[in-house]
Amino acid sequence: MAQTVVVERTEEDSRVSVQDAAVQPIIAADDVIARPRGYGRAKRVTDVFAAAAGLIVTLPLWVLTALLIKLSSRGPVLFRQERPGKDGKPFRMLKFRTMVHDAEKRLHEVIDIEDTADPLIRLKDDPRVTGVGHLLRVTSIDELPQLINVLRGEMSLVGPRPISRPLRDPRNALRLKVTPGITGLWQISGRKNHNTDYMLEKDMEYLQRRSLGFDLLLLLKTVVAVIKADGAR
Repeated sequence: MAQTVVVERTEEDSRVSVQDAAVQPIIAADDVIARPRGYGRAKRVTDVFAAAAGLIVTLPLWVLTALLIKLSSRGPVLFRQERPGKDGKPFRMLKFRTMVHDAEKRLHEVIDIEDTADPLIRLKDDPRVTGVGHLLRVTSIDELPQLINVLRGEMSLVGPRPISRPLRDPRNALRLKVTPGITGLWQISGRKNHNTDYMLEKDMEYLQRRSLGFDLLLLLKTVVAVIKADGAR
């Protein structure tokens, strides 16, 4: 019987084991890489043109946002954080800063990072978030600088979200087979209501279904989700 990956969770921890059981199998790496002919090139062309257009259209918003951040709190306008890209190659992901300038140093004040089994940390009413930062998060304006990451080829408009902390789940290796994205199936599914396992399930579904048409559909749904502030945090 073929081996399948089973995610076992206890109250104390989350671990992965391999068992001989008729459980939902993990996707083969070849299935992730194999796509319709021309998909990769068409996706990249779409990314470049859409990201460039987005930068031009939202330029006044960039200026206003930068001004509000500088006037409301001390620190840089942009927040840069190293994230794993395609094949695990690290890159500096960009966002408009939504927290106080020393937020990462103060993380231990609001959560015990070592005791957090779920790497998708969600803190309700995080005291490190500024007033302007809260508005930027609710409207998803804080994500706009990632259009630069897209133009650099470090990210795509649609793909698995790059996360800052390592995952012990083998499905994460499959996520790293493709270019990470600004948005994806998980985001438009209401990301604030789900844990890491749910995110991985949605990412695996995306990897199996991805095509240019599906990417465009997810982009359209992302616009709707942003307008409704669905899943914003």
